[in-house]
Order: sequence, then C-alpha cells, then structure tokens
Amino acid sequence: MSENQTANKNAIEVRDLNFFYGKFQGLRNVTMDIAERKVTAFIGPSGCGKSTLLNILAGLDTPTQGTIRSSDKPTLMFQDASLMPWLTAGQNVELALRIRGMAKDERRAKAQELLELVHLGSAYKKRPHELSGGMRQRVSIARALAQEKSILLMDEPFAALDAITRDFLHEELLNIWKRTGLTVVFVTHNVREAVRLGQRVILMSSKPGRLIKEWQISLPEPRRIDAPEVANLASEITEHL
Repeated sequence: MSENQTANKNAIEVRDLNFFYGKFQGLRNVTMDIAERKVTAFIGPSGCGKSTLLNILAGLDTPTQGTIRSSDKPTLMFQDASLMPWLTAGQNVELALRIRGMAKDERRAKAQELLELVHLGSAYKKRPHELSGGMRQRVSIARALAQEKSILLMDEPFAALDAITRDFLHEELLNIWKRTGLTVVFVTHNVREAVRLGQRVILMSSKPGRLIKEWQISLPEPRRIDAPEVANLASEITEHL
C-alpha cells in the first residue's frame, strides 16, 4: 500500500516486512508508506499484529525480513501512561528532557511549557496518583513531545478512558498535531475513533497480520465522533472487519 507522494513526503516506508514468533508468522508481506504530517490509524481484530507492527516501527522488535526507513526515530506512547509514581508530573516530563541532554536550568521551563501545551500548567508539582486517568495521559503526551521527534506512535492511547475524557483528549491530540506538524500513527479497536482522528485508516487482518484495505478520509475537520458522516463511514469500515 502506498500513498501519493506528490503533496507529501514519506515519514515511514516499509517494504516486504515479515515477522515470526518462532514458527508462528505474526506479519506477512507488509508494504506501505506513511506520509509526513498526517494522522494514520490502524484497525483490525485482536491478534492481527497492530501492536507488533507499531513495536517494529518504534525499533523495539526486529523484523524477520523486510526493510523500514524512517525520517526520524519515532516516539512510542502506550495505552498505560507509565509515569514514574515517585516523580511529579513536571519531573516525569523533565526526565525525557534529561535523557535528551538538556541542561538542568532549562528543563524546568521547558517541562512547564509542555504541560501548558496539554492544558496541565498547574499540575507540575502533582504526583501521578493525584491525577485522573485523562490527566495522566496528557502528561504522557507532554513527555512524548519532550523527545522532540517528528513521528509519534500511539498504541491504543485512549482505550482505558471514559467517553467524555476520550473525547476531550481527541481534541487535544488534534490541536497538538496541528500546532506541531507531527506525523501520528495510532492503533485502535474503535472504528469511529479512527475515522474521527485519521486522514487515513488502514485495516489489518489476522493469521498472519496483513494490510488488506485502506480509506482516505476526506470528511471536513474538525469532526465529532457522533457526527452522522463519521458514523456512516465507520459502519462501512466495520463491514470489512
């Protein structure tokens, strides 16, 4: 699967990727291009290899066969915020800046700036247990942005959240995407979520995982998850699951 490159360069190019767990083949002949500065969603049944593909793109797993080219080393954000419980929200963000080598006297101001970007400017000194699930995910987004990579991979980042919080974080993600120009690749089981957020939705099938169909989403933005046009397209996609 490839995307027209006349308007956009590719952030990720995958060619003939195969992945085996021992004798079991998890991914078969995955070939695709991911355009820069776009939001691409992967959907498919459980066990179809969505998370495995994301881990390979992030460099956490090595493909058995095939090649991957990325314009930048991606940042991977998991479903669980995975914050250090003994650190404050600000210190969790600072940790990523410290790993990058940023000077100590600069880290505090930059972490505060990133928390404000996700509307958590007042939460710098709060520890994770003092924050709601949605707030912890926003800290996780700020920490991911602290790495200053141009590609953000997200593995079901909103799956554990209630509907109201998830809707709010959809808006946050789109606002950040528009402001930063990130390339976003995310995995979800929620077809409406994929249609609402993505400019492109790719369907995977299982045993082994393959890319079988895709949709270019041209619905006007911003989109509501309960909008009739989102629901109609989500129903069409669901028929192929």
